[in-house]
This record gives sequence, C-alpha cells and structure tokens, in this order.
Amino acid sequence: MNQIYTIILAGGVGTRLWPLSRTYYPKQFLQVNGHSLFQKTYLRAVENSNPSDIYVVTNELHHFLVKNQINELRYPIADEQILLEPSGKNTLPAIAWGVTEIAKKNPDSVIMVFPSDHLLGASAGEELRSAIPLCEHYLVTFGIIPDSPHTGYGYIAPGNPLEKGFQVHEFKEKPDEDTARQYVKDGYFWNSGMFLFSVQVFMNELIRYQPIIADIFEKGGSWDELPSVSIDYGILEHSNNVAVVPLSSSWSDLGNFNAWYEISGKDACDNSGNCMAIESYGNFVTTKDRFAALIGIKDTIVVETCDALLVCRRDMAERVGDLVKDLKKQGNPITEIHRLVYRPWGSYLGLETGPGFQIKRLTVNPGMRLSLQRHHHRSEHWVVVHGTADVELDGKQLFVRPGESTFVPAGVMHRLGNSGKIPLEVIEVQIGEYLEEDDIERTEDDFKRV
Repeated sequence: MNQIYTIILAGGVGTRLWPLSRTYYPKQFLQVNGHSLFQKTYLRAVENSNPSDIYVVTNELHHFLVKNQINELRYPIADEQILLEPSGKNTLPAIAWGVTEIAKKNPDSVIMVFPSDHLLGASAGEELRSAIPLCEHYLVTFGIIPDSPHTGYGYIAPGNPLEKGFQVHEFKEKPDEDTARQYVKDGYFWNSGMFLFSVQVFMNELIRYQPIIADIFEKGGSWDELPSVSIDYGILEHSNNVAVVPLSSSWSDLGNFNAWYEISGKDACDNSGNCMAIESYGNFVTTKDRFAALIGIKDTIVVETCDALLVCRRDMAERVGDLVKDLKKQGNPITEIHRLVYRPWGSYLGLETGPGFQIKRLTVNPGMRLSLQRHHHRSEHWVVVHGTADVELDGKQLFVRPGESTFVPAGVMHRLGNSGKIPLEVIEVQIGEYLEEDDIERTEDDFKRV
C-alpha cells in the first residue's frame, strides 16, 4: 500500500459559533468533550499517517495555536509541516499547496484531506481506509448518509456503482427544504468536504481543469495570483474521475449551536448544559463562570463568555453568522478577540480596563518566555501570584517570587520568562495614555515574531 499522507485544513473562522468562536480563536480550536476539534482531527490523522507526514494549512494568526495544540497531544511537528497562507483562497489552493509539498517527498503517495472542525464517529477510520483502492483512478470524496432533509449542506448525487461506492453523477448546491427532502428520497449524500486521492491523479486533474493554479505552484509564482476557488467548483464538478464513498459513522460539521446541541448530552427535558430548568425544554446552555437557571424557556440557545452573551431560538442558529457580519460592519472588536487571548508562550486574560490603565492576568507556560521588548507609551507593574518569574529588566536578571513585584518603566527593555516546572501567573497593571498591543518593539523573540 502506498504511504498515506494527511492534509488538515485549519484556516477557517466559524462565525456561527460566536461568541465562543472568534477570529483569533476560531471554531476548530474549541474544546468539545475533552479535546479541541482540531486535536480530534489530528488524532484521526495519526491513525493513518506518521506525524512527519501530516501537513496543516492555516495562517499566520493561528500558527502557534496549531503548534501548541499538537504539542499538547505530545506529538512533534516541524515548521515546514505548517503551511501559512498569506490570505484565504478557499480550499483548492490550500489543498494544492499541501499536495505540492508532499509530492516533493513522495510523488507516489496517497493523501487524505480533512477539515479541522468536523466530528466523526470511532468507526470512520476503517471506512476511510477502505476507499484507498479507488485512488488509482479516482478523486474520492466521502458522502454522509442523511438523517434529515438538511438545507445547510451540499449534496452528492451517486451515479454508477463501483466496487466500493459510486461514481459521482452530480454535485448539488445547498437546497431549500422541499428540494432537500427530494434529495434524501432519491438517495443523495451530504457532501462532507473530506477527500482521498493519489498525488498523480490530483495533479493530472489540477493541470486539466485549473492550469493557472498548477502553473503557479510548479513555477513558484505569487500567492496573490491564485484565484479563490473551492476544490468542488475548481475540479470535482468538472472531472469524470470522481467517486463518492458513503460513510455510515456519525458525523457533524458543528456548523452552528443547534448542531452542537444535537451531539450533546441532555437531561430528561432535553436540555443540554449546566443549568437548573423549570418547565423548560430543548435548550442548549453553555456558560463560562456562571450557573444558569431557566424558567419557562423552550428551544433556546444561551451562550455566555466573560465578555458576551448570546440568546437565540434554536431554529435561528444559522442567523448568528449574520449577527457577526453586522458587528464587523460596525467595527466591533468583540468578533475578533476574546478577553482570554492565547499566545505562543501562554495566554493573558483581560480583567479590567479604564482611562489610562489596564489589568491583565498573564499565564506563562513552563520553559517559555516572552520577547525581549519595550513599550513607548506605557509602564507595567508585575505582581507574581503563582510560580517564580525570570525577569530581565534593563539588562539585569531578577527572580520574582509569589507576593513580590517589579516595575517596568516605559521605554525600558524587559522580558518575562518561566524556567520553572509549573505555570507562572502574573498580574500585570499597565499605565499609560496608549495601551494597545501594537505598542511593542521587539528585539529578540523565540517565536520569530516581528
């Protein structure tokens, strides 16, 4: 059997899961029953591929989220395995880039492609591998057997039967409810967005139907010259060499909170989440720090974070994406970033802000340190509450213990690190007329940030 490589597509945002999913911490990195969706996808990948044969396509914004979440699983990943898109160009350029890199190592390999934000049942791995023999002649996509006339998915019409699965007769766009009902009756499948193919078959079809993309990757052209196109539009809808293999295992793209509700545990009144409910039925509740109580509430979504609250009817869960679009138009940063912000060295939580001051809680992971930096417009006061801080201040080395503090004047080079074995927690009080994150001048950085 040819060696199996995996491409994980991890560049999306997932606006319909706001306020949990945001630009700086999107859907695929949210925890669902223990691991994040991305981590679950990675663990599925290592069932078929060596860690050195797994490539992740993402962007600069999520580079260290990808790296840290893989490291949390105790797997290594080299920088060349993380492909950072300069801008989003949809799925075909992302997949083509991954295939191009894999072809340099092994032009005879077979490649699986996974979105990073889907949930699959435990039996899916065996079903996916069973389609490998088709890769000699076909681009294989996987169809989900519908359990309802869903209007949020594309559909695949099966054609002539093969030894495994079917030739694809036609791809269908997201339908209205009546059309979806007919598709289900006619035996169509939901389009899962997962693929399996050989390098050779993919490159042949790419050259045939998207020669511009093939030429840019072959000759090392500019990313900006690439068209933005999905693999469905760019290749699959044109090619005669596409097969669909139905999956019987459970599957969800977790596209909105109603989908999350469907896969969640529920009480006797079909409520999901940590809540006390009186005469309340069919609700999805997730809160960060607060206990929720519901009285006389039915089929409602309640999602609370430390800085936002969403309440909507479950049958209107798709409209959360529209809400996020409106917030973006208003320039509201609440769609971009959580109060809890992840960094390659750890995280920080915004606690309080006001005119001329800001308070944060910094968590620095063991063995990590921030960049050597200075600020022009603010000073900082650090109070250690847990662990021991390694502080570099104007060229001097200090050790700051729990209950102790140090002051960092504006304009002074400084660095905070944690050489200990436990997480370091520091309360940081910023004081100044300008407190934004772009007031950072870095001179050294372990993560090679600008």
